[in-house]
Amino acid sequence: MTPSEITALLNQHRPACVQTLNGSVIEFAPESNQLTMQFEPDLNCCHSHDIVQGGYITSMLDAAMAHLVIATEKFAVTMSSIDINVSFLRPSRAGKYTATGAIVKLGKTIGYLRADLFNEQGELTATATSSVHLSRRAKNPSVDDTGPKGFGL
Repeated sequence: MTPSEITALLNQHRPACVQTLNGSVIEFAPESNQLTMQFEPDLNCCHSHDIVQGGYITSMLDAAMAHLVIATEKFAVTMSSIDINVSFLRPSRAGKYTATGAIVKLGKTIGYLRADLFNEQGELTATATSSVHLSRRAKNPSVDDTGPKGFGL
């Protein structure tokens, strides 16, 4: 599968949490171990007036990291978070965001990831690191018209 085919498949099967944040994958760059997603949380994701609630910010960062691992492993892995640490650097207001996930290290059963979240002005608003437990499946899982079998972010 090419990076653009993987990107298309990820976008065809967006989990509800990504849909809620109006999110999609915009680039998978396997040569740099990075994946970029765009999001547009609206006022329904905000607490005081237009400030995006921290859980939604965490979800954007987490989604970028998880999608990257699934893309890198060509849908032959599922994962569960061991931990996620988020630093909120400035208020994130309703609007457009870009989250870039990166692989620090992927082992056989444990992965170490990081992500950055930028607002539409290019300002870094939050960062995250995460450790994940990996459950690997056989390579080249079958894909039918409902998407990759067992695909679940």
